[in-house]
Amino acid sequence: MTATPSVDTRGAIGFLRTPTEGIAPLRWEGARWTVEGAPLPEPDALRTWAGLSVEWPSAKEAEEFGEAGRRAAVDGLLALACAGVPLTAEPAADVPPWVPADLGRLLADRAWPAVPRELGPRCVADLRREEHSVRLRRLAPRPSLTPTVSVVMSSMRPHLLGSALDQIARQRHVQVEVLLGLHGIEDHPLARRAVEACAVPIRVVSAGADVPFGALLNRAASHASGDYLAKWDDDDWYGPDHLADLLLAKRASGADIVGTAAEFFYLEPLRTTIRRTSYRSETWSDFVAGGTILLDRDGFPGFEPLTRGVDAALLKARHADGARIYRTHGLGYVLRRSLSEGHTWQLPLSHFLKVAHNQWRGFRPSLLMEST
Repeated sequence: MTATPSVDTRGAIGFLRTPTEGIAPLRWEGARWTVEGAPLPEPDALRTWAGLSVEWPSAKEAEEFGEAGRRAAVDGLLALACAGVPLTAEPAADVPPWVPADLGRLLADRAWPAVPRELGPRCVADLRREEHSVRLRRLAPRPSLTPTVSVVMSSMRPHLLGSALDQIARQRHVQVEVLLGLHGIEDHPLARRAVEACAVPIRVVSAGADVPFGALLNRAASHASGDYLAKWDDDDWYGPDHLADLLLAKRASGADIVGTAAEFFYLEPLRTTIRRTSYRSETWSDFVAGGTILLDRDGFPGFEPLTRGVDAALLKARHADGARIYRTHGLGYVLRRSLSEGHTWQLPLSHFLKVAHNQWRGFRPSLLMEST
């Protein structure tokens, strides 16, 4: 049995990072799942709970309600999973054989909720819970045809190109092409080497350093052939499911533009990672992290020919035109911040320390980044 729910889901919209209630029991009673003895409500009514603990029907009960009943039970669980409701099961070894293997593995994962909730800037209880929620959301059915994404990136930092292109090439569940603008570094040996080693189709457009950033991005984007267009920044880090998660959020929400919350930052001069949670995720907004914008290629109006602020200008213009913008989780994305002169978005490092919810020494991204 595969994890393919026959029910519709609106995705994880409304997910709360910090719940106000504990974990409630989820029981199969009669012909339906119940929570605290009441019929299972819509996911929106479950957002304040930390999660649900599945209490499996006995083998005899499962046999009595037959294949149709088992299918209904699985569909109910998968609907919750795809909506990002954190699910677990006790004891892990008793996951029934009629439960899809991928769902069963996640229910048996003890990384959550076996994390103590501790006060302090390094507490990861809520983070582990959200990571578990994202893994569950990924059980949503995927389209029969693999989506094609044109990734647009401009760079004037040849020493970062190899890593950036490697991260694009390892994206899962999508077909990608790279549209790369080389900003005054066309003849740099590191840039040439990175382009030659790129493992996915790539088209290179070059311009002098005097050409505005937005203008070069537009030149590169004019060659896009994918169904979707995604913005990529050469100095940031992206997890292997970054694009797939954006597409999942776009399908579930029906948004015109999706992007992530700007949560994780690596402050390079301080060798410190911070997590900022002041921007909610899984919500409608007029703002997403600029390096994570994804939209239909046919709906791309072009960037303004600016030297900086092209992402914000695009979002502002599209929002004014009535575009619906959805902000999903930022657990698969880390923004690099060095000295402010090196970024088109200029804020002092002290700003990020002031707004940090969590702070760690060294590079400490979410586990969803799958960093080595």
